[in-house]
Amino acid sequence: MPRRVLTGTVVSDKMEKTVVVRVDRRMSHPIYKKTIQRSKKYAAHDEESRFKIGDVIKIIESAPISKSKRWKVVYEEKRDS
Repeated sequence: MPRRVLTGTVVSDKMEKTVVVRVDRRMSHPIYKKTIQRSKKYAAHDEESRFKIGDVIKIIESAPISKSKRWKVVYEEKRDS
């Protein structure tokens, strides 16, 4: 079974070797048919603690690392800023 890969923004880097990543997704409202935005936060394992708040990164599903961590950071996305 393939592992899911998600792209999101780092919203917290206060824990050691862990970053909290907010992943936004767009969906259509079932009744009003308007496009709305939903977000969810994931705790991801960052072995070298190199990512900071605001970085756009990719995370991949993994075996459980701790109580709340089931994702690992793959790499950072390139930004045009």
